[in-house]
Amino acid sequence: MSSTFPFIVSDLPEPTPEHQQRILVNLSEMDDYYNVFEKYGYSGNGASWAEHIETILEEYAPELLDHLEMAGEGEVFLVFTDGPATTAQFLRLIQPIFGDLGSLNKYLSQADPGDFFE
Repeated sequence: MSSTFPFIVSDLPEPTPEHQQRILVNLSEMDDYYNVFEKYGYSGNGASWAEHIETILEEYAPELLDHLEMAGEGEVFLVFTDGPATTAQFLRLIQPIFGDLGSLNKYLSQADPGDFFE
């Protein structure tokens, strides 16, 4: 398992100044993650991941949001970053929470479902 699990980081083949790297989570084989999200009343789909991660970033590193573009739909969560420094900062903040089910469980247990759509 990679040290960035569950995030897969790659350079874009045709980068632009705004989109140099991609962070991807393919949720299609992550039933354990879906179960944790559902336990607390969330869908666990890509849009749900995007919503929770954006909320965390708004609280702890709002300036980072200007350097990435998030998308989540169905079984995919996707982030484009403007470079390796942004990717590293994103992973430093988010991977400890989403990197294992225990940490995710702890985070979701204190999140207010009324604050989220997904």
